[in-house]
Amino acid sequence: MTSIASDGRDQRPRHDAPPLSHGGTPAPAERPRTRLNRRERLILVVLMTASFTLAVDFSILNVALPAIGADVGFSLENLQWIATSFALFAAGFTLLFGRVADLFGRRRIFLAGIALLGVSSLIGGLAETPEVLLIARVAQGLATAAVTPAALSLLTTSFREGPRRDRVLGLNGALMAAGFTTGAILGGILTDGLSWRWAFFINVVVAVGVLATAPAVLAESRPAVRPALDVPGAVTVTLGLLAIVYGLTTAGEKSWTHPGALLALAVGVILLGVFWMVEKRVDSPLVPVAILRRSNIGWGNLAGLLAFATETSLVFLLTLYLQQVLGYSALAAGLSFAVLGVGTVLGGILGPKLIGRIGSKKTLVVGFLTQAVATLPLVLLSPNPTWIIGLLIATFAGGVANLVAIVGFMVTATSGLPDGEQGLATGLTTMSQQVGITLGTPVMSTIATGTMHALGTQTTETVLTGITTAIAANAGLASIAALLIGIFLRQPGRGRVQQDVVSNGVPAGTARPGPSTSPA
Repeated sequence: MTSIASDGRDQRPRHDAPPLSHGGTPAPAERPRTRLNRRERLILVVLMTASFTLAVDFSILNVALPAIGADVGFSLENLQWIATSFALFAAGFTLLFGRVADLFGRRRIFLAGIALLGVSSLIGGLAETPEVLLIARVAQGLATAAVTPAALSLLTTSFREGPRRDRVLGLNGALMAAGFTTGAILGGILTDGLSWRWAFFINVVVAVGVLATAPAVLAESRPAVRPALDVPGAVTVTLGLLAIVYGLTTAGEKSWTHPGALLALAVGVILLGVFWMVEKRVDSPLVPVAILRRSNIGWGNLAGLLAFATETSLVFLLTLYLQQVLGYSALAAGLSFAVLGVGTVLGGILGPKLIGRIGSKKTLVVGFLTQAVATLPLVLLSPNPTWIIGLLIATFAGGVANLVAIVGFMVTATSGLPDGEQGLATGLTTMSQQVGITLGTPVMSTIATGTMHALGTQTTETVLTGITTAIAANAGLASIAALLIGIFLRQPGRGRVQQDVVSNGVPAGTARPGPSTSPA
């Protein structure tokens, strides 16, 4: 008879135990399969197309903001809300949706998020007033919060923990990082060649293609017994994250002493404290406190937050340098980051290979240290146009190193967990990514502008000094990340959960028939 354990695992008798040798002992295990079959390749195409599109959305509108303001009617001081409204909801709701995907079905949440992305992008592309455009951006942020953790958890549960999963996560990380760079380039090309509205309409085309393909490729999975959703935890963590991100954004735009920024940050810290207390007491917590105490989860996510914060904020600083100091156009500045994009793709390829040789902890340390070494020479930037050569070399090397660190973070923070907790783990990694992206630029912007104000009248020299001071802080932060990971990160035994799952007669990452899985 088939029975289901309290954690939803299938306890049916095993019919696929390892064959016995003539001596009655288990035969040697087959070598793990490394090549992807046709269905696995289709899964990668669908999920990574979605992830890449969402990554592009973070930066595609940045160079188009002046044109959008002129067409739709945004005042100069309110233009930033086009980006902030998106980031607020993408970061604030990602942990909630990651857990909802675990409870109600990852494929279901993924498809619903893609549909919302398509509809909201169509509305944004047709918007004629600031209010409509902001509503569309909020909806895009919610779609990102739903799709990103669902897509990542579908990846981690479709591929067994080990070299193949590492390779897949490396490719996924490379494409996402390349998406940020591609967004800057594509935004400039579309704005100059067609219209900023096409930055929205492209998402509609992608959403239709994914919705037409995904149902036939992705298998649904959810627990046999659906636990209650932790509503108090969901409310407090979502509002807390919204307040933290809003406070950081306000601090970057105005100052770290601005009353609105301080109040939002204080409220956010209090709400996250309440969330922690709630999670200790509810029967079905949104985030089991025990998972946050695991070294690879806590320190792994800190590494991810710092990896995204340092690299995305460096792009912001170098954009200021190219436009304000060297006098580049928005399109030329965007195209300058194509080399960074190539570096991130290479880093995504190298990351899994390094993990296979030296482990994810050492890979994280090597990635952050190399990123710091590549970034540090940029403190010598000057108004001399020939510095563009040094900038391209440094950003290429830094891009490779940053993606090595990102791959190490993703592997570290999703290892040693059963499939039932992968949505939670990937929700945490996505939250770290979104908060890092949102946090990095305000912090570095505050350092740069604070230095400029301290020097008095704004000139090319004072702008350059502010930028290079922030770049030095950026390199220092990467160095600190390497030090903290090297000292405090402890990794779980590799393959422990995989062996547990296989011992129950079902390969890791394989959808189970019967009560715990619905048909594809």
